[in-house]
Amino acid sequence: MTSTDSSIVQSATGHADPGGARLGRRSLLAGAGGAAAAAGFAAPAIGQTAHTWRMVTSWPANAPGPGTSANRLARRIGALSGGRLTVQVYGAGELVPAFETFDAVALGNAEMAHTASFFWAGKVPAAPFFTAMPFGLAPHEHDAWLHEGGGQALWDDLYRPHGLKPFAAGNSGMQMGGWLNRAVDGLDDLQGLVYRMPGLGGAALERLGVTTVALPPGEIFAALESGVIDGAEFLGPWSDLAIGLDQAARYYYWPGFHEPNGSAECLVNLAAYQALPADLQELVAVACEAEAFRGLAEANWQNAAALARIRSGDVAVALKRYPDTVLEAVRVATQAVLDEQAAGDAAFRDILDSYRAAQAALKPWSRLTLSPMIASDAA
Repeated sequence: MTSTDSSIVQSATGHADPGGARLGRRSLLAGAGGAAAAAGFAAPAIGQTAHTWRMVTSWPANAPGPGTSANRLARRIGALSGGRLTVQVYGAGELVPAFETFDAVALGNAEMAHTASFFWAGKVPAAPFFTAMPFGLAPHEHDAWLHEGGGQALWDDLYRPHGLKPFAAGNSGMQMGGWLNRAVDGLDDLQGLVYRMPGLGGAALERLGVTTVALPPGEIFAALESGVIDGAEFLGPWSDLAIGLDQAARYYYWPGFHEPNGSAECLVNLAAYQALPADLQELVAVACEAEAFRGLAEANWQNAAALARIRSGDVAVALKRYPDTVLEAVRVATQAVLDEQAAGDAAFRDILDSYRAAQAALKPWSRLTLSPMIASDAA
């Protein structure tokens, strides 16, 4: 890590080592989040127009993982533009609620958002493809689809009617399967389970007797601790431990079948983007691409460290693997959900066809090169 990257992480999280200590829930929910992200840059040269954008996020301010990515993206844009484009970051609820960032940017009430595309399944059914799909593409495969397989063009077309330009900007990597207060040893144990899981993974579980709920990240802990829900997934162990989920559940399940990838979504108001000079448009695109890489590297490193804490006994939670019978049933249910959605939605069908073609092209290479290097029974 360079000294510049280190200062960005320290400013974003309040800790020089964001994986070394739990952030209290109060500190996650408090503070301006990214007000400082717009400060400290050289004044634009005479004759150059300075732009100030507001970034609204779906994350508690400074939340390790996605909050870190949002703050770092804002700082990078400001630094690389020499102050010509500065971005002020607002955590969930500071300017708009977590699940209203899409509309806020579409309406021009903010110029930018940092969020996840599966939150918009209700209004744009195909949106979840661009964060994660159950049993879908892994992070390196997802990037290949976006940049080489036509995925970005499909994403642009999907969001253009809403006045939005989307980018991948951060990645929480492969997810864990979630936190539960009752064991899932077979399909019968899914009956009546109340579970926080957004996206198409949740839709597949509902076919197996699970009741799924959509909760913003900042509300997961309270709902799980109070028993309003029986279980919840968020991200990986780094971000999950930081919001205290190990204090609210007995079991931590793997694998994260519902999110084998975790691309964060940067939404930009299309009119605001097109009003920028060409070099600043390119700068925003490149900064988002850089954060997609940087966020994934950080998540992999910090998740590995957090997993080591769990395995050492420092975190009192039991790691458990979902039974094969459950995974296979969810896989079958997922394909049924996808096919039904595609039958009634042309945009969904086109994106699904592209996505499946990318899987068919990429999975043989991943199996040949990666699978032999990883023990199949390792947690």
